[in-house]
Amino acid sequence: MRFAQLLQAVGNEPLFETGLLLSGDCDPADVRRQITRWVSRGWITKLRRGLYTLAPPFGHNRPHPFLVANELVRGSYVSLQSALAHHGLVPEHVPVTTSVTTGRPGRCETDVGVFEYRHLHRDLHGGYRREPLGGGQHAFVATPAKALADLVHLVPGADARGYLEGLRIDPRDIRELAADAPRFAGRPKLRRAFRHLTAIADESGA
Repeated sequence: MRFAQLLQAVGNEPLFETGLLLSGDCDPADVRRQITRWVSRGWITKLRRGLYTLAPPFGHNRPHPFLVANELVRGSYVSLQSALAHHGLVPEHVPVTTSVTTGRPGRCETDVGVFEYRHLHRDLHGGYRREPLGGGQHAFVATPAKALADLVHLVPGADARGYLEGLRIDPRDIRELAADAPRFAGRPKLRRAFRHLTAIADESGA
């Protein structure tokens, strides 16, 4: 396989898998050797075994970190501070894309970003939706209330009022979060956190 054939096969896809190239009369061993060569030359970027993206200047549709996060660990969804920032609820830039998964926790450092995965019990897995990211890309991202619920559940001390105030969530947004929270606030730590948030909103007069 020649590199021009790869570009034609991949088209404008932000990510591609080896299986996409193993069709027709291509020799699988030759394809894998070529991929290894192209990675070493910096023409394509390996994200995990079998998952790649075209490197600049060949890739014109750069993969969004949330899409990469979904594909690195199938069945995961972006949550916690990453999702809160995506929804415009926290002002800080979040350099690490954090997701939750029912599988093993872990951390993956790639040329396109750093990705962290937190383990969440299967009973608590949910509350996400497919979000548009631009460029025809989509990813599974927690709803605002579920992102906050996951944060409170997984981060020690995140139910404390001081921690919640440090997130600097606009009190007007807290009202919307509180309206959606009962679906996820079945545990004492979560109920305590949402009580604190409601009090913060009340005191602000929002």
